Amino acid sequence: MATPPHIIFAGGMTGGHLFPGIAVAEQLTALPRRPQITFAGSGNRFERRHVARAGFGYFAIACHPLGGSPWKTLRFVADQVAAYHAAVRFLRRQRGSLVVGLGGYCSVPMARAALHLGIPLVLLEQNTFPGRATRWLAPRASLICLGFEVARRHLEASCPVRVTGIPVRSQFGALEHTRATGRGPIENRENGEKHSARSLHSSRRRHRLLVLGGSQGAESLNQAVPRALHKLRHNLGAWEIVHQAGEGKAAAARELYKKLALPARVVSFIDDVASVLAGTDLAISRAGGSALAELSVAGVPAVLVPYPHATDDHQRRNADLMARRGAARIVDPRVLSDRLDNLLAESLAGLLIDPWQRQLMAHAMRRQARPDAAWTVAQMVAELAGTAHFRAA
Repeated sequence: MATPPHIIFAGGMTGGHLFPGIAVAEQLTALPRRPQITFAGSGNRFERRHVARAGFGYFAIACHPLGGSPWKTLRFVADQVAAYHAAVRFLRRQRGSLVVGLGGYCSVPMARAALHLGIPLVLLEQNTFPGRATRWLAPRASLICLGFEVARRHLEASCPVRVTGIPVRSQFGALEHTRATGRGPIENRENGEKHSARSLHSSRRRHRLLVLGGSQGAESLNQAVPRALHKLRHNLGAWEIVHQAGEGKAAAARELYKKLALPARVVSFIDDVASVLAGTDLAISRAGGSALAELSVAGVPAVLVPYPHATDDHQRRNADLMARRGAARIVDPRVLSDRLDNLLAESLAGLLIDPWQRQLMAHAMRRQARPDAAWTVAQMVAELAGTAHFRAA
């Protein structure tokens, strides 16, 4: 029997890069010829925890971001060189069949090693404006899978470029059931408590406002959202607030809600976000491509607050597209004419009391969804991996 192909997913760091890779890997395990799968990343705790939970192998390679000082630049270059050689050794030893680049600087060493060894390279791009790693690697890739059609114009590529949508994890496959039942765990990692989404409801169905600052949380949202909601407290009687604050940040956000006398469920991270989104009526969120894909599949309208320091301002570009399509509103921290909490309150005020407007936005959000993206990408990856020939050179 032929040895199954070995597929390596390179990159991670944050959920926006890592989770689409896990989504594709989950689909690959359902194929008749199940491949060996390894994730290669920076070694941080977030990556290790979620890859282990998904049941895949993990290989850590040292990498640090490009900094502004000469010392940080030198460290970045040295890390990239060392990581590249480590990746070459890994692919030779483990006989890698195909590498999937998930974006970000940590994906580059393994992607470069694949190109050196003649191993097919697939790139996943989650944003409307491709990241630097995608743009740099595109000319030599074997296949590029885009979340948005508009990203194509920013790439120079001779390989096939497919608009697949952004892969979402298998937990979203049961979304209709969870939307109906309202079940799903919300975990506070700081004190180990778990609560079901149903436990957050009273006997009478309440509306849910979900705050998502990305997988790492967002300090600006942790400060501004409670203050914005305090200004709108007279419109919150029928609403419950669930706030994902980020690792190590939940206690401070929880204390602020308490100080403002606002009842809220504040947690570090929501593992089963699909179940929670199933019972959500409105979200306040960053505008990374993966977050938008999950909101789209769940059909949750959003007030988007793009991360102001995102590379190439890609979150603002993502948010602009969703706003033009009627699925979201934007509060942009880079062009504030007032305090962030005041602008958030202004944007939220009508949505909290107008179910018709929320419904129109929810329909527009669902029209952006591509729930089969992970399966589509997995099929193309499997086809490439099945015909790959390892060249130990």
